[in-house]
Amino acid sequence: METFKARYSPAFLQQFAAIVQQHIASFDEQRFYERVHAEGWDDLAFKQRIRRISEAFTDALQLSFEEMIKLLVTMAPQCRGVEYLFFPDCIELNGMEQPELSMAALAKLTPYSSSEFAVRPFIVQHTEQMLEQMRRWADDGDEHVRRLASEGFRPRLPWSFQLRMFIENPEPTLAILERLKQDPSLYVRKSVANHLNDIAKDHPERVAEVARSWYGHHPYTDWIVKHGCRTLLKQDHPVIMELLGYMPSEHIRVSELHVSRDTVAIGEEIELSFVMHNEAATAQNVRIDYEMQFVKANGKQAPKRFRWVSRDFASGRHLMRKKHSFKLITTRVYYPGMHHVHLYVNGVQMGEVSFEVTAAQ
Repeated sequence: METFKARYSPAFLQQFAAIVQQHIASFDEQRFYERVHAEGWDDLAFKQRIRRISEAFTDALQLSFEEMIKLLVTMAPQCRGVEYLFFPDCIELNGMEQPELSMAALAKLTPYSSSEFAVRPFIVQHTEQMLEQMRRWADDGDEHVRRLASEGFRPRLPWSFQLRMFIENPEPTLAILERLKQDPSLYVRKSVANHLNDIAKDHPERVAEVARSWYGHHPYTDWIVKHGCRTLLKQDHPVIMELLGYMPSEHIRVSELHVSRDTVAIGEEIELSFVMHNEAATAQNVRIDYEMQFVKANGKQAPKRFRWVSRDFASGRHLMRKKHSFKLITTRVYYPGMHHVHLYVNGVQMGEVSFEVTAAQ
């Protein structure tokens, strides 16, 4: 499987250089290649390669910042996708002392790659000015710019450093998320939900309060609350469970909880199954999770909750099946040992099953 860093192949760089030369003949293509492939290139991670390309591009252009902005904005429609994150990175690299110019440029570039990472150093250095910028972006007519108002200010944005000021006090960004809670764009709503979920990790009661005030007034906002409270749902937060209707019920019963095999090798998968009985005369709103007790390197266990399904279940018997993979991925390391699975229905543990994980075949 191709890694993100591998996308910056010689062929990609040559294609990019050809685009640049369509717009500016003075671009020093050879100098660009030499700077990019200088010592250590092969060992650089994806974001480190982004910065190396930004530095090489800046050096090979020899333009003023204003001229660079004009060139990047002109080229952007030809340069779409995650590979071109170095466009906004060029703004971050060269424009920290000119925030007004930089913000205008980042808003124009974000529809083509994303400016969510590039805005963050500006937030740290010009916090109040950037909060005002966030307010303006939240009212922009372009969904990509409105998304930037949420995504760029997330306190725990993946692939970036944390914004400690908003981890400690989320109120400034919460006030602006209020402007986006009924946004017609799903692209924007997903970002607002992720932003809310970030805040929930440090301020669960505050997010529960926000959820209670937002929920039930608009379907777009309801969607944000459901997805933005996923961490709280995994923690069976009582306010959120009640708000979304996932309450314990004497009419729900579980039987025949099984695992498809007693032993599974790292790289393989298992199937969990059980029968859920809704003994009520009417449909019941049910959230089913399972918690895997993973074995750590030291032999101790670390639980991780996974969502199975959330929906209404009609009266009667329902056979439930779910596969769980132990294939190697970059975000998790598996260790041999006995693993336990706890089944939760509307926050109540209703069964347990165990199996052994062995070393890869």
